[in-house]
Amino acid sequence: MSCSSFRSFTLTILIAILVWSSATHHTCNARRGRHWRNPSSSLSKKKSGNHHHNGGGGGGAGKSKSKSKSSSHSHKTPPSKDADTYNVLNFGAKGDGTSDDTKAFEGAWAAACKVKGSKIIVPSPYKFLVGPITFSGPYCQQNIIFQVDGTIIAPSNFKSYGSGLFQWILFTKLVGLTIQGGGTIDGSGSIWWKDFPANDPFDDQLKLIAPTNGTINQTSHSSISDSLGGKMPSIKPTALRFYGSFDVTVTGIKIQNSPQCHLKFDNCVGVSVYDFSVSSPADSPNTDGIHLQNSKDVLIHTTDLSCGDDCVSIQTGCSNIYIHNVNCGPGHGISIGGLGKENTKACVSNVTVRDVVMHNTMNGVRIKTWQGGSGSVQGVMFSNIQVSEVQLPIVIDQFYCDKTTCKNQSSAVALSGITYERIKGTYTVKPVHFACSDSMPCTDVNLNGINLKPVQERYHLYDPFCWKTFGELVSPAVPPVECLQIGKPSSSHVQADHDTC
Repeated sequence: MSCSSFRSFTLTILIAILVWSSATHHTCNARRGRHWRNPSSSLSKKKSGNHHHNGGGGGGAGKSKSKSKSSSHSHKTPPSKDADTYNVLNFGAKGDGTSDDTKAFEGAWAAACKVKGSKIIVPSPYKFLVGPITFSGPYCQQNIIFQVDGTIIAPSNFKSYGSGLFQWILFTKLVGLTIQGGGTIDGSGSIWWKDFPANDPFDDQLKLIAPTNGTINQTSHSSISDSLGGKMPSIKPTALRFYGSFDVTVTGIKIQNSPQCHLKFDNCVGVSVYDFSVSSPADSPNTDGIHLQNSKDVLIHTTDLSCGDDCVSIQTGCSNIYIHNVNCGPGHGISIGGLGKENTKACVSNVTVRDVVMHNTMNGVRIKTWQGGSGSVQGVMFSNIQVSEVQLPIVIDQFYCDKTTCKNQSSAVALSGITYERIKGTYTVKPVHFACSDSMPCTDVNLNGINLKPVQERYHLYDPFCWKTFGELVSPAVPPVECLQIGKPSSSHVQADHDTC
C-alpha cells in the first residue's frame, strides 16, 4: 500500500470514529433530559425546559414526553398539604372582635366536613366574634382538627340566645375530632353573673360553712335585664359542649368567662383533655370547669382549672374516668354528683382522681347524692390530693339539696368501694364530712394516710363528722376520724333490681 493510500484509509477511520462519538453524545443527553424531568412542579418544568433547550433533538423529545406526563398527572396528584386546610379568614371572617364572623365559621366547617383529616384554622392574633353555633356530624369525615390560635368571643348580650340555649359552641356526632392550639375561647360571661334567675341552683355545701362573725351565707335570686339584649334567658349556656361523639381531644386551648359550665362532654366515648386551662372568677355562679355526663373512657390531665363551681363535675352515666395532675382553685373541688335528683337512677363507676393540688377551694374531693334516688357509685379512688386552705377537703353528702328545702325520702343512691389515700394539707372548716343515708349506708369506705391540719380563718372549725358510714381506717388519721364505723352495717337496704346498675 502506498503512503497516500494509507493516509486516506486512516482519515476515513478517524471520520467514522468522530461520527459515532457524536451520535452517542446526543443519545445520552436525551436520556438525561427525560430522567431529570419533574412533572409535579411547575417550577421544575420551567427549569427543565430551559435546561434542555440546548440539548438538541434528544432534549426536545424528552420535553415533549414530559408535557404529556404532566398533563395526565394533574388529574391524579393528591391535594397538597394546604389543600385540606381551611382558614376562616378565607371564608369572610374579619377577626376584628366586633364583626359577626359566625357565617364564616359555618362556611369553613362545611368545607372541612367533607375531607377526612382536614384542619380548620382560627389564626392569631385575630379576635372572632361568633354567635351560638353548631358543628355537626354525623356525615362529616373523621379526624377533623380545629386549630384555635386566635381568640373566639361570645356575644356580650343576651339577644343571640333567644329564650335560652344549652350551649354557645356545640360539636355533635363526630369521630376523631381534635380541638387544639394556643388560643382562647371567651364566653363573655360577666353579664350573666351580675345576678341570676330564681331557679338557678346553689351549692348546698354552703350550709356547712358558718362565718365567725355570725352572718349567714345567702344567695340572692332575681332576674335582670341587659340594655342590649333584653331579659336574661332562663337557661345559661355552656361555652363549649361535645355531644354524642367518639375519640375527642381538647388540648392547648384556654376557655374563660363562660356563662355556665366551661367544657362539657355529654354521651361521649373516648375523651382526652390535657394541657388545657379554665379561668373564671371564684364568685361566678355555676361555672364548672369540666362537666362529664353519660361519658366513658375519659382521661383528664395536666390542666389548670380556676372557676366558680366544681373544677371537674362527674355526673350520672360516667365510667372509666381517670383524672391526674390537675391544679384546682379557686372553685368547689372535684365532685361526683349531685346524683339521683327528682328520684332518678344514677350510675357512676371506676373513677380515679390522683396527684391533684387544690388551693382555696370550697371542697376537696366530694360525692353528693339526692334523697330519693337509686343506682350506685362504686369503685372510686382519691389518691395523693394536696389541699391548701380548703374548707371541706373530704365530703360524702347523701342529703344534697341545691334548693331552699327538699323532701325527706328513704331511698338513695348506693355508695360503696370509696378509697381516700394520702390526702394532706390544711383545712379551714371541717376535715371530713360523711353524711350517708339511713336506709342505704355507705360501705367499704377506706381511709389511709389522711393528714389534715386546721387553719383558723373566718369560719368556725369543726371535728370530723360521720353518719351511717362503714369502712376501714388503714392507718391513723390526723385528726382522728373516730366516727367511722369499722366493718359493715349489720343490716342495710337490699337493692331492688331497678336500683342496680
